[in-house]
Amino acid sequence: MTADPAEQAILDTLAIRGPQKSICPTEAALALAGNPPDESWRRSLAPIKLAAQRLARAGQIEILRKGKPIDPETLHGVIRLRLKSQES
Repeated sequence: MTADPAEQAILDTLAIRGPQKSICPTEAALALAGNPPDESWRRSLAPIKLAAQRLARAGQIEILRKGKPIDPETLHGVIRLRLKSQES
């Protein structure tokens, strides 16, 4: 469990999706906005991406571009997130 709501939204959304499955950062932003989501989810995208970088640096998740893991420091463009696998 993490104290950061954006990190927790990412981890919770990935846990629901399942192992080796990926999510779009938008899905975590929508989860962070609540149910039903309002337009605030758009403002959550930047904190979600920063949280994804922190989680990737900590070895908890992978940031993917075109299905391949990328360095969290080179974050740009279309990305997806997934839990880091044991063999990675």
